[in-house]
Amino acid sequence: MTIKNKLRAGFSFLFMLSLLCCGLSIYFLNRLSADARNILKDNYKTVVFTKNIGVALDAADGPLNTAQTTLIEKNLTQQEHNITEPGERQLTDSLRARYEKLKKAQNDPAQITVLKGDMKRLLFGIMQLNLNAIDHKDTRAKGTADRAILLVAFTASFLFLVAFSFVVNFPSYIANPLRELTARIKEVSNRNYHQQLDFKSNDEFGELARAFNTMTLKLDEYENSNLASILFEKKRIETIINSMQDAIIGLDEKSVIIFANQVACSLIGLPEKSITGKYAPDVALENDLLRNLLINDQPKMKIYADNRESFYSKAVLSIVSKDKVIGSVIILKNITEFQQMDEAKTNFIATISHELKTPISSIKMSLKLLEDSRIGAVNTEQRQLLENIDEDARRLLQITAELLDMAQAETGKLNLHFGSTHPQNIVDYTIKALKTTAEQKHITINVKCAQNLPDVHADLDKSTWVLINLLSNAIKYSHEKSVVDLVVKKHHNDEVEFSVEDHGRGIDQQYLSRIFDRYFKVPGTTTDQTGTGLGLAIAKDFIEAQAGKIGVESELGEGSRFYFTLKMAGKN
Repeated sequence: MTIKNKLRAGFSFLFMLSLLCCGLSIYFLNRLSADARNILKDNYKTVVFTKNIGVALDAADGPLNTAQTTLIEKNLTQQEHNITEPGERQLTDSLRARYEKLKKAQNDPAQITVLKGDMKRLLFGIMQLNLNAIDHKDTRAKGTADRAILLVAFTASFLFLVAFSFVVNFPSYIANPLRELTARIKEVSNRNYHQQLDFKSNDEFGELARAFNTMTLKLDEYENSNLASILFEKKRIETIINSMQDAIIGLDEKSVIIFANQVACSLIGLPEKSITGKYAPDVALENDLLRNLLINDQPKMKIYADNRESFYSKAVLSIVSKDKVIGSVIILKNITEFQQMDEAKTNFIATISHELKTPISSIKMSLKLLEDSRIGAVNTEQRQLLENIDEDARRLLQITAELLDMAQAETGKLNLHFGSTHPQNIVDYTIKALKTTAEQKHITINVKCAQNLPDVHADLDKSTWVLINLLSNAIKYSHEKSVVDLVVKKHHNDEVEFSVEDHGRGIDQQYLSRIFDRYFKVPGTTTDQTGTGLGLAIAKDFIEAQAGKIGVESELGEGSRFYFTLKMAGKN
Protein backbone atom coordinates (compact mmCIF):
# COMPACT_ATOMS: atom_id res chain seq x y z
CA MET A 1 0.00 0.00 0.00
CA THR A 2 1.30 3.44 -0.87
CA ILE A 3 1.90 6.16 1.74
CA LYS A 4 -0.96 8.15 0.28
CA ASN A 5 -3.39 5.25 0.72
CA LYS A 6 -2.06 4.56 4.22
CA LEU A 7 -2.59 8.16 5.22
CA ARG A 8 -6.01 8.13 3.58
CA ALA A 9 -7.01 4.94 5.44
CA GLY A 10 -5.69 6.23 8.77
CA PHE A 11 -7.40 9.58 8.54
CA SER A 12 -10.59 7.91 7.27
CA PHE A 13 -10.59 5.59 10.30
CA LEU A 14 -10.13 8.55 12.65
CA PHE A 15 -12.89 10.39 10.79
CA MET A 16 -15.26 7.42 11.11
CA LEU A 17 -14.55 7.16 14.84
CA SER A 18 -15.24 10.87 15.20
CA LEU A 19 -18.50 10.48 13.28
CA LEU A 20 -19.45 7.51 15.49
CA CYS A 21 -18.76 9.46 18.67
CA CYS A 22 -20.72 12.44 17.37
CA GLY A 23 -23.59 10.19 16.21
CA LEU A 24 -23.88 8.50 19.60
CA SER A 25 -23.85 11.86 21.32
CA ILE A 26 -26.55 13.22 19.04
CA TYR A 27 -28.67 10.06 19.43
CA PHE A 28 -28.65 10.08 23.21
CA LEU A 29 -29.13 13.82 23.39
CA ASN A 30 -32.23 13.38 21.24
CA ARG A 31 -33.43 10.57 23.53
CA LEU A 32 -32.96 12.71 26.62
CA SER A 33 -34.62 15.65 24.90
CA ALA A 34 -37.61 13.46 23.90
CA ASP A 35 -38.03 12.11 27.45
CA ALA A 36 -37.88 15.57 28.95
CA ARG A 37 -40.29 16.85 26.32
CA ASN A 38 -42.78 14.05 27.08
CA ILE A 39 -42.66 14.82 30.80
CA LEU A 40 -43.24 18.54 30.20
CA LYS A 41 -45.74 18.15 27.42
CA ASP A 42 -47.94 15.35 28.80
CA ASN A 43 -47.70 14.66 32.53
CA TYR A 44 -46.74 18.08 33.80
CA LYS A 45 -49.58 19.76 31.91
CA THR A 46 -52.09 17.27 33.41
CA VAL A 47 -50.84 18.08 36.91
CA VAL A 48 -51.37 21.78 36.15
CA PHE A 49 -54.90 21.14 34.83
CA THR A 50 -55.96 19.09 37.89
CA LYS A 51 -54.45 21.65 40.22
CA ASN A 52 -56.44 24.44 38.57
CA ILE A 53 -59.69 22.41 38.83
CA GLY A 54 -59.01 21.68 42.50
CA VAL A 55 -58.38 25.33 43.22
CA ALA A 56 -61.71 26.22 41.58
CA LEU A 57 -63.56 23.58 43.67
CA ASP A 58 -62.03 24.86 46.91
CA ALA A 59 -62.82 28.48 46.16
CA ALA A 60 -66.34 28.23 47.76
CA ASP A 61 -68.32 25.72 49.84
CA GLY A 62 -71.64 26.33 48.09
CA PRO A 63 -72.68 26.21 44.48
CA LEU A 64 -70.20 27.11 41.72
CA ASN A 65 -70.22 30.63 40.40
CA THR A 66 -69.60 31.64 36.80
CA ALA A 67 -65.83 32.19 37.14
CA GLN A 68 -65.36 28.80 38.82
CA THR A 69 -67.46 27.09 36.20
CA THR A 70 -65.46 28.72 33.39
CA LEU A 71 -62.10 27.76 34.96
CA ILE A 72 -63.18 24.15 35.60
CA GLU A 73 -64.67 23.82 32.07
CA LYS A 74 -61.50 25.17 30.43
CA ASN A 75 -59.04 22.95 32.35
CA LEU A 76 -61.27 19.85 32.13
CA THR A 77 -61.54 20.24 28.36
CA GLN A 78 -57.74 20.60 28.06
CA GLN A 79 -57.28 17.51 30.25
CA GLU A 80 -59.59 15.51 28.02
CA HIS A 81 -57.25 16.31 25.10
CA ASN A 82 -54.09 15.39 27.07
CA ILE A 83 -54.71 11.71 27.96
CA THR A 84 -51.25 10.01 28.01
CA GLU A 85 -51.28 7.29 30.70
CA PRO A 86 -53.24 3.97 31.02
CA GLY A 87 -56.40 4.43 33.20
CA GLU A 88 -56.29 8.19 32.80
CA ARG A 89 -59.22 8.14 30.35
CA GLN A 90 -61.59 6.40 32.83
CA LEU A 91 -60.70 8.79 35.65
CA THR A 92 -61.16 11.80 33.34
CA ASP A 93 -64.54 10.54 32.10
CA SER A 94 -65.65 9.99 35.71
CA LEU A 95 -64.51 13.50 36.54
CA ARG A 96 -66.55 14.85 33.64
CA ALA A 97 -69.65 12.95 34.86
CA ARG A 98 -69.31 14.24 38.42
CA TYR A 99 -68.84 17.76 37.12
CA GLU A 100 -71.98 17.59 35.00
CA LYS A 101 -73.99 16.40 38.05
CA LEU A 102 -72.41 19.17 40.14
CA LYS A 103 -73.66 21.80 37.73
CA LYS A 104 -77.22 20.44 38.03
CA ALA A 105 -77.21 20.14 41.81
CA GLN A 106 -77.03 23.84 42.58
CA ASN A 107 -79.83 23.76 45.21
CA ASP A 108 -78.79 20.66 47.15
CA PRO A 109 -75.85 21.48 49.48
CA ALA A 110 -75.46 17.90 50.64
CA GLN A 111 -75.18 16.55 47.12
CA ILE A 112 -72.77 19.37 46.16
CA THR A 113 -70.48 18.42 49.03
CA VAL A 114 -70.53 14.75 48.02
CA LEU A 115 -69.86 15.52 44.34
CA LYS A 116 -67.00 17.89 45.17
CA GLY A 117 -65.47 15.20 47.36
CA ASP A 118 -65.74 12.66 44.51
CA MET A 119 -64.19 15.13 42.06
CA LYS A 120 -61.29 15.81 44.41
CA ARG A 121 -60.62 12.07 44.77
CA LEU A 122 -60.72 11.68 41.03
CA LEU A 123 -58.39 14.70 40.63
CA PHE A 124 -56.01 13.18 43.15
CA GLY A 125 -56.09 9.89 41.26
CA ILE A 126 -55.31 11.58 37.96
CA MET A 127 -52.55 13.64 39.57
CA GLN A 128 -51.05 10.59 41.32
CA LEU A 129 -51.14 8.63 38.06
CA ASN A 130 -49.20 11.39 36.23
CA LEU A 131 -46.75 11.91 39.10
CA ASN A 132 -45.95 8.20 39.00
CA ALA A 133 -45.47 8.49 35.22
CA ILE A 134 -43.15 11.49 35.72
CA ASP A 135 -41.10 9.49 38.23
CA HIS A 136 -40.93 6.53 35.84
CA LYS A 137 -39.90 8.68 32.87
CA ASP A 138 -37.31 10.46 34.99
CA THR A 139 -35.82 7.11 35.96
CA ARG A 140 -35.78 6.09 32.31
CA ALA A 141 -34.11 9.40 31.29
CA LYS A 142 -31.43 8.87 33.94
CA GLY A 143 -30.76 5.41 32.56
CA THR A 144 -30.49 6.80 29.06
CA ALA A 145 -28.07 9.48 30.31
CA ASP A 146 -25.94 6.88 32.11
CA ARG A 147 -25.76 4.68 29.02
CA ALA A 148 -24.92 7.72 26.88
CA ILE A 149 -22.11 8.78 29.19
CA LEU A 150 -20.69 5.25 29.24
CA LEU A 151 -20.83 4.70 25.48
CA VAL A 152 -19.56 8.19 24.55
CA ALA A 153 -16.76 7.95 27.13
CA PHE A 154 -15.74 4.52 25.80
CA THR A 155 -15.82 5.70 22.19
CA ALA A 156 -13.94 8.92 23.00
CA SER A 157 -11.30 6.99 24.96
CA PHE A 158 -10.82 4.58 22.09
CA LEU A 159 -10.58 7.48 19.67
CA PHE A 160 -8.06 9.23 21.92
CA LEU A 161 -5.89 6.10 22.15
CA VAL A 162 -5.94 5.61 18.39
CA ALA A 163 -5.15 9.30 17.76
CA PHE A 164 -2.39 9.27 20.40
CA SER A 165 -0.85 6.19 18.82
CA PHE A 166 -1.08 7.86 15.41
CA VAL A 167 0.58 11.07 16.68
CA VAL A 168 3.38 9.10 18.41
CA ASN A 169 4.15 6.64 15.62
CA PHE A 170 3.39 8.51 12.39
CA PRO A 171 6.15 11.20 12.67
CA SER A 172 8.72 8.47 13.21
CA TYR A 173 7.32 6.59 10.24
CA ILE A 174 8.01 9.64 8.06
CA ALA A 175 11.03 11.21 9.80
CA ASN A 176 13.24 8.12 10.31
CA PRO A 177 13.54 7.25 6.59
CA LEU A 178 14.11 10.91 5.74
CA ARG A 179 16.81 11.20 8.41
CA GLU A 180 18.56 8.12 7.08
CA LEU A 181 18.22 9.37 3.52
CA THR A 182 19.72 12.75 4.51
CA ALA A 183 22.71 11.05 6.16
CA ARG A 184 23.34 8.94 3.04
CA ILE A 185 23.08 11.98 0.75
CA LYS A 186 25.70 13.81 2.86
CA GLU A 187 28.01 10.86 2.41
CA VAL A 188 27.40 10.89 -1.34
CA SER A 189 28.19 14.64 -1.44
CA ASN A 190 31.59 13.73 0.08
CA ARG A 191 32.15 11.41 -2.91
CA ASN A 192 31.50 8.30 -0.80
CA TYR A 193 29.28 6.40 -3.22
CA HIS A 194 29.19 3.10 -1.30
CA GLN A 195 25.85 3.95 0.31
CA GLN A 196 22.74 1.75 0.42
CA LEU A 197 19.26 2.21 1.92
CA ASP A 198 17.30 -0.71 3.36
CA PHE A 199 13.62 0.26 3.70
CA LYS A 200 11.58 -2.93 4.07
CA SER A 201 8.32 -1.58 2.70
CA ASN A 202 6.40 -1.60 -0.54
CA ASP A 203 5.40 2.05 -0.41
CA GLU A 204 7.12 5.14 -1.80
CA PHE A 205 9.96 4.83 0.76
CA GLY A 206 10.77 1.39 -0.58
CA GLU A 207 10.71 2.72 -4.14
CA LEU A 208 12.90 5.67 -3.06
CA ALA A 209 15.41 3.28 -1.45
CA ARG A 210 15.64 1.20 -4.62
CA ALA A 211 16.12 4.33 -6.77
CA PHE A 212 18.78 5.70 -4.38
CA ASN A 213 20.66 2.41 -4.35
CA THR A 214 20.63 2.33 -8.15
CA MET A 215 21.89 5.93 -8.26
CA THR A 216 24.83 5.28 -5.91
CA LEU A 217 25.84 2.21 -7.89
CA LYS A 218 25.78 4.23 -11.12
CA LEU A 219 27.74 7.08 -9.50
CA ASP A 220 30.37 4.69 -8.21
CA GLU A 221 30.61 3.09 -11.62
CA TYR A 222 30.81 6.50 -13.31
CA GLU A 223 33.46 7.72 -10.85
CA ASN A 224 35.69 4.73 -11.46
CA SER A 225 35.19 4.64 -15.23
CA ASN A 226 35.70 8.40 -15.85
CA LEU A 227 38.54 9.17 -13.45
CA ALA A 228 41.19 8.37 -16.06
CA SER A 229 39.46 10.44 -18.75
CA ILE A 230 39.05 13.36 -16.32
CA LEU A 231 42.74 13.25 -15.49
CA PHE A 232 43.53 13.17 -19.22
CA GLU A 233 41.30 16.21 -19.89
CA LYS A 234 42.89 18.05 -16.98
CA LYS A 235 46.34 17.37 -18.40
CA ARG A 236 45.26 18.52 -21.86
CA ILE A 237 43.80 21.78 -20.51
CA GLU A 238 47.00 22.45 -18.55
CA THR A 239 48.99 21.88 -21.73
CA ILE A 240 46.80 24.30 -23.68
CA ILE A 241 47.09 26.96 -20.97
CA ASN A 242 50.87 26.57 -20.78
CA SER A 243 51.20 26.87 -24.56
CA MET A 244 49.36 30.22 -24.67
CA GLN A 245 51.38 33.40 -25.12
CA ASP A 246 49.29 35.29 -22.56
CA ALA A 247 49.97 35.09 -18.83
CA ILE A 248 47.10 33.26 -17.08
CA ILE A 249 46.56 32.88 -13.33
CA GLY A 250 43.59 31.00 -11.86
CA LEU A 251 42.15 31.66 -8.39
CA ASP A 252 39.35 29.93 -6.50
CA GLU A 253 36.62 31.69 -4.51
CA LYS A 254 38.97 31.91 -1.49
CA SER A 255 41.78 33.60 -3.52
CA VAL A 256 43.91 30.47 -3.50
CA ILE A 257 46.07 30.13 -6.64
CA ILE A 258 44.86 27.06 -8.55
CA PHE A 259 47.17 27.30 -11.54
CA ALA A 260 49.59 29.65 -13.31
CA ASN A 261 51.02 29.00 -16.77
CA GLN A 262 54.67 29.33 -17.69
CA VAL A 263 54.33 32.89 -19.02
CA ALA A 264 52.72 34.03 -15.76
CA CYS A 265 55.39 32.30 -13.64
CA SER A 266 58.09 33.93 -15.76
CA LEU A 267 56.59 37.40 -15.25
CA ILE A 268 56.04 36.87 -11.53
CA GLY A 269 59.53 35.39 -11.14
CA LEU A 270 58.41 32.37 -9.11
CA PRO A 271 58.18 28.67 -10.10
CA GLU A 272 54.71 27.16 -10.43
CA LYS A 273 55.12 24.69 -7.55
CA SER A 274 55.92 27.51 -5.10
CA ILE A 275 52.70 29.45 -5.80
CA THR A 276 50.13 26.76 -6.71
CA GLY A 277 47.87 26.05 -3.76
CA LYS A 278 49.07 29.15 -1.89
CA TYR A 279 46.88 31.99 -0.64
CA ALA A 280 47.39 34.76 -3.23
CA PRO A 281 47.53 37.72 -0.77
CA ASP A 282 50.27 35.92 1.19
CA VAL A 283 52.36 35.45 -1.95
CA ALA A 284 51.67 39.08 -2.94
CA LEU A 285 53.30 40.32 0.26
CA GLU A 286 56.69 39.45 -1.24
CA ASN A 287 55.90 39.93 -4.93
CA ASP A 288 55.19 43.44 -6.28
CA LEU A 289 53.70 42.31 -9.62
CA LEU A 290 51.21 39.92 -8.05
CA ARG A 291 50.28 42.59 -5.51
CA ASN A 292 49.55 45.04 -8.34
CA LEU A 293 47.51 42.41 -10.16
CA LEU A 294 45.34 41.81 -7.09
CA ILE A 295 44.95 45.42 -5.94
CA ASN A 296 45.11 47.72 -8.97
CA ASP A 297 42.17 47.94 -11.38
CA GLN A 298 44.17 49.56 -14.18
CA PRO A 299 43.45 47.83 -17.49
CA LYS A 300 46.95 48.63 -18.80
CA MET A 301 50.20 47.85 -16.98
CA LYS A 302 53.90 48.47 -17.67
CA ILE A 303 56.05 45.48 -16.68
CA TYR A 304 59.82 45.10 -16.94
CA ALA A 305 60.35 41.71 -18.55
CA ASP A 306 62.95 40.17 -20.85
CA ASN A 307 65.35 43.04 -20.08
CA ARG A 308 62.96 45.68 -21.45
CA GLU A 309 59.81 47.51 -20.58
CA SER A 310 56.70 45.82 -21.91
CA PHE A 311 53.04 46.81 -21.87
CA TYR A 312 50.29 44.39 -20.85
CA SER A 313 46.50 44.66 -20.75
CA LYS A 314 44.87 43.04 -17.73
CA ALA A 315 41.49 41.29 -17.79
CA VAL A 316 39.83 39.55 -14.85
CA LEU A 317 37.20 36.96 -15.72
CA SER A 318 34.83 35.68 -13.03
CA ILE A 319 33.89 31.99 -13.09
CA VAL A 320 30.21 31.63 -12.24
CA SER A 321 28.35 28.41 -11.53
CA LYS A 322 24.65 28.44 -10.65
CA ASP A 323 24.67 32.20 -10.02
CA LYS A 324 27.61 31.85 -7.61
CA VAL A 325 31.18 33.04 -8.20
CA ILE A 326 33.48 30.05 -7.70
CA GLY A 327 36.72 31.63 -8.85
CA SER A 328 38.42 34.05 -11.22
CA VAL A 329 41.05 34.07 -13.95
CA ILE A 330 43.59 36.88 -14.45
CA ILE A 331 44.82 37.25 -18.03
CA LEU A 332 47.78 39.45 -19.01
CA LYS A 333 48.06 40.07 -22.75
CA ASN A 334 51.28 41.49 -24.18
CA ILE A 335 50.34 44.65 -26.10
CA THR A 336 53.82 46.12 -26.40
CA GLU A 337 53.71 46.00 -30.20
CA PHE A 338 50.33 47.71 -30.30
CA GLN A 339 51.50 50.30 -27.77
CA GLN A 340 54.49 51.12 -29.92
CA MET A 341 52.26 51.41 -32.98
CA ASP A 342 49.89 53.67 -31.05
CA GLU A 343 52.75 55.88 -29.93
CA ALA A 344 54.03 56.04 -33.52
CA LYS A 345 50.54 57.02 -34.69
CA THR A 346 50.31 59.71 -32.01
CA ASN A 347 53.76 61.07 -32.87
CA PHE A 348 52.85 61.06 -36.55
CA ILE A 349 49.63 62.98 -35.92
CA ALA A 350 51.44 65.44 -33.68
CA THR A 351 54.16 65.99 -36.27
CA ILE A 352 51.74 66.36 -39.18
CA SER A 353 49.49 68.69 -37.17
CA HIS A 354 52.43 70.83 -36.19
CA GLU A 355 53.79 70.95 -39.74
CA LEU A 356 50.38 71.80 -41.23
CA LYS A 357 49.86 74.81 -39.01
CA THR A 358 52.58 76.85 -40.79
CA PRO A 359 51.29 76.51 -44.39
CA ILE A 360 47.69 76.97 -43.27
CA SER A 361 48.68 80.13 -41.45
CA SER A 362 50.45 81.29 -44.61
CA ILE A 363 47.29 80.63 -46.62
CA LYS A 364 45.24 82.72 -44.19
CA MET A 365 47.82 85.54 -44.37
CA SER A 366 47.68 85.44 -48.16
CA LEU A 367 43.89 85.61 -48.03
CA LYS A 368 44.12 88.70 -45.84
CA LEU A 369 46.42 90.34 -48.40
CA LEU A 370 44.10 89.46 -51.27
CA GLU A 371 41.20 91.05 -49.43
CA ASP A 372 43.18 94.31 -49.15
CA SER A 373 42.06 96.76 -51.81
CA ARG A 374 45.64 97.99 -52.22
CA ILE A 375 46.58 94.68 -53.79
CA GLY A 376 43.83 94.94 -56.32
CA ALA A 377 40.05 94.88 -56.66
CA VAL A 378 38.18 91.59 -56.79
CA ASN A 379 34.74 90.98 -58.19
CA THR A 380 31.81 89.40 -56.33
CA GLU A 381 32.50 85.85 -57.53
CA GLN A 382 36.18 86.11 -56.56
CA ARG A 383 35.27 87.48 -53.10
CA GLN A 384 32.92 84.55 -52.56
CA LEU A 385 35.72 82.13 -53.48
CA LEU A 386 38.09 83.91 -51.10
CA GLU A 387 35.55 83.62 -48.27
CA ASN A 388 35.15 79.89 -48.96
CA ILE A 389 38.93 79.41 -48.95
CA ASP A 390 39.15 81.37 -45.68
CA GLU A 391 36.43 79.22 -44.06
CA ASP A 392 38.12 75.99 -45.21
CA ALA A 393 41.49 77.24 -43.94
CA ARG A 394 39.90 78.11 -40.59
CA ARG A 395 38.45 74.63 -40.32
CA LEU A 396 41.78 73.04 -41.25
CA LEU A 397 43.55 75.12 -38.62
CA GLN A 398 40.95 74.10 -36.01
CA ILE A 399 41.31 70.42 -36.95
CA THR A 400 45.11 70.52 -36.76
CA ALA A 401 44.91 72.29 -33.39
CA GLU A 402 42.54 69.61 -32.05
CA LEU A 403 44.72 66.81 -33.41
CA LEU A 404 47.75 68.36 -31.77
CA ASP A 405 45.92 68.71 -28.44
CA MET A 406 44.73 65.11 -28.71
CA ALA A 407 48.25 63.88 -29.38
CA GLN A 408 49.52 65.74 -26.32
CA ALA A 409 46.73 64.24 -24.19
CA GLU A 410 47.42 60.68 -25.41
CA THR A 411 51.12 60.94 -24.70
CA GLY A 412 50.51 62.55 -21.33
CA LYS A 413 52.54 65.60 -22.34
CA LEU A 414 49.94 68.26 -21.64
CA ASN A 415 51.66 71.48 -20.68
CA LEU A 416 49.49 72.86 -17.90
CA HIS A 417 50.21 76.25 -16.37
CA PHE A 418 48.25 76.38 -13.15
CA GLY A 419 47.35 79.63 -11.51
CA SER A 420 44.68 81.28 -9.41
CA THR A 421 42.03 83.17 -11.34
CA HIS A 422 38.47 84.32 -10.85
CA PRO A 423 35.80 82.38 -12.82
CA GLN A 424 34.64 85.68 -14.33
CA ASN A 425 37.91 85.91 -16.28
CA ILE A 426 37.25 82.55 -17.96
CA VAL A 427 33.69 83.64 -18.76
CA ASP A 428 34.78 86.99 -20.16
CA TYR A 429 37.33 85.42 -22.51
CA THR A 430 34.72 82.94 -23.71
CA ILE A 431 32.00 85.53 -24.34
CA LYS A 432 34.45 87.75 -26.19
CA ALA A 433 35.55 84.87 -28.43
CA LEU A 434 32.01 83.79 -29.38
CA LYS A 435 30.14 87.10 -29.34
CA THR A 436 30.15 87.47 -33.12
CA THR A 437 29.13 83.83 -33.68
CA ALA A 438 26.16 84.22 -31.32
CA GLU A 439 25.08 87.50 -32.93
CA GLN A 440 25.06 85.91 -36.38
CA LYS A 441 22.34 83.48 -35.18
CA HIS A 442 20.64 86.14 -33.01
CA ILE A 443 21.29 83.98 -29.92
CA THR A 444 21.27 85.56 -26.46
CA ILE A 445 23.88 84.29 -23.98
CA ASN A 446 22.44 84.53 -20.48
CA VAL A 447 25.41 84.69 -18.07
CA LYS A 448 25.06 84.06 -14.33
CA CYS A 449 28.40 84.43 -12.55
CA ALA A 450 28.41 85.97 -9.09
CA GLN A 451 31.29 88.29 -8.19
CA ASN A 452 31.64 86.72 -4.74
CA LEU A 453 32.66 83.36 -6.18
CA PRO A 454 36.08 82.11 -5.01
CA ASP A 455 39.08 81.90 -7.32
CA VAL A 456 39.79 78.61 -9.06
CA HIS A 457 43.11 76.79 -9.34
CA ALA A 458 43.35 76.02 -13.06
CA ASP A 459 45.12 76.50 -16.37
CA LEU A 460 43.41 79.63 -17.70
CA ASP A 461 44.02 78.85 -21.38
CA LYS A 462 42.94 75.21 -21.22
CA SER A 463 39.87 75.97 -19.08
CA THR A 464 38.84 78.81 -21.40
CA TRP A 465 39.31 76.50 -24.40
CA VAL A 466 36.93 73.96 -22.79
CA LEU A 467 34.28 76.57 -22.01
CA ILE A 468 34.58 78.01 -25.54
CA ASN A 469 34.13 74.53 -26.98
CA LEU A 470 31.00 73.85 -24.87
CA LEU A 471 29.48 77.27 -25.61
CA SER A 472 30.33 76.99 -29.31
CA ASN A 473 28.53 73.64 -29.48
CA ALA A 474 25.53 75.10 -27.63
CA ILE A 475 25.30 77.96 -30.16
CA LYS A 476 25.77 75.53 -33.03
CA TYR A 477 22.93 73.24 -31.91
CA SER A 478 20.54 76.04 -30.82
CA HIS A 479 17.74 77.49 -32.92
CA GLU A 480 18.00 81.07 -34.13
CA LYS A 481 16.77 83.74 -31.70
CA SER A 482 17.01 81.32 -28.75
CA VAL A 483 18.77 81.61 -25.39
CA VAL A 484 21.87 79.80 -24.09
CA ASP A 485 22.45 79.79 -20.31
CA LEU A 486 26.03 80.04 -19.02
CA VAL A 487 25.97 79.50 -15.23
CA VAL A 488 28.91 79.50 -12.80
CA LYS A 489 28.25 78.46 -9.17
CA LYS A 490 29.85 76.80 -6.17
CA HIS A 491 29.75 73.01 -6.23
CA HIS A 492 30.18 71.10 -2.97
CA ASN A 493 32.76 72.65 -0.64
CA ASP A 494 35.86 72.77 -2.80
CA GLU A 495 34.74 73.13 -6.43
CA VAL A 496 33.24 75.66 -8.82
CA GLU A 497 30.92 74.39 -11.55
CA PHE A 498 30.71 75.89 -15.07
CA SER A 499 27.65 74.82 -17.06
CA VAL A 500 26.30 75.63 -20.53
CA GLU A 501 22.68 74.81 -21.29
CA ASP A 502 20.96 75.13 -24.65
CA HIS A 503 17.35 74.52 -25.63
CA GLY A 504 17.93 72.69 -28.90
CA ARG A 505 16.98 69.19 -30.02
CA GLY A 506 18.87 67.41 -27.23
CA ILE A 507 20.75 64.11 -27.31
CA ASP A 508 19.22 60.64 -27.27
CA GLN A 509 19.93 58.73 -24.05
CA GLN A 510 21.65 55.90 -25.93
CA TYR A 511 24.43 58.27 -27.06
CA LEU A 512 25.17 60.04 -23.75
CA SER A 513 27.67 57.42 -22.57
CA ARG A 514 29.75 57.87 -25.76
CA ILE A 515 29.53 61.65 -26.13
CA PHE A 516 33.11 62.16 -24.81
CA ASP A 517 34.65 59.38 -26.93
CA ARG A 518 37.17 60.34 -29.58
CA TYR A 519 35.79 60.74 -33.11
CA PHE A 520 32.20 60.07 -31.95
CA LYS A 521 29.50 62.12 -33.64
CA VAL A 522 25.83 62.05 -32.71
CA PRO A 523 23.86 60.58 -35.65
CA GLY A 524 21.32 62.85 -37.31
CA THR A 525 23.29 66.11 -37.13
CA THR A 526 23.41 68.40 -40.15
CA THR A 527 26.52 69.13 -42.21
CA ASP A 528 27.11 72.54 -40.65
CA GLN A 529 26.85 71.05 -37.15
CA THR A 530 29.30 68.17 -37.52
CA GLY A 531 32.93 68.50 -36.47
CA THR A 532 35.91 66.20 -36.01
CA GLY A 533 34.47 64.46 -32.97
CA LEU A 534 37.55 65.41 -30.96
CA GLY A 535 36.45 68.58 -29.15
CA LEU A 536 34.59 66.97 -26.26
CA ALA A 537 37.22 64.21 -25.90
CA ILE A 538 39.97 66.85 -25.62
CA ALA A 539 37.84 68.89 -23.21
CA LYS A 540 37.51 65.81 -21.02
CA ASP A 541 41.28 65.29 -21.02
CA PHE A 542 41.92 68.97 -20.17
CA ILE A 543 39.45 69.00 -17.24
CA GLU A 544 40.50 65.64 -15.78
CA ALA A 545 44.16 66.71 -16.02
CA GLN A 546 43.19 69.58 -13.69
CA ALA A 547 41.51 67.13 -11.20
CA GLY A 548 38.06 68.28 -12.34
CA LYS A 549 35.00 66.46 -13.64
CA ILE A 550 33.00 66.90 -16.84
CA GLY A 551 29.56 65.57 -17.73
CA VAL A 552 26.35 66.03 -19.68
CA GLU A 553 22.62 65.98 -18.99
CA SER A 554 20.19 65.88 -21.88
CA GLU A 555 16.61 65.03 -22.81
CA LEU A 556 15.56 64.58 -26.41
CA GLY A 557 13.55 67.61 -27.47
CA GLU A 558 14.45 69.55 -24.29
CA GLY A 559 18.05 70.57 -24.95
CA SER A 560 21.40 69.69 -23.33
CA ARG A 561 23.42 70.84 -20.34
CA PHE A 562 27.20 70.36 -20.37
CA TYR A 563 29.14 71.11 -17.21
CA PHE A 564 32.63 70.80 -15.71
CA THR A 565 34.15 71.54 -12.32
CA LEU A 566 37.44 73.12 -11.24
CA LYS A 567 39.05 73.08 -7.83
CA MET A 568 38.93 76.22 -5.73
CA ALA A 569 42.22 77.98 -5.14
CA GLY A 570 43.79 76.66 -1.95
CA LYS A 571 41.67 73.43 -2.05
CA ASN A 572 43.81 71.44 -4.45
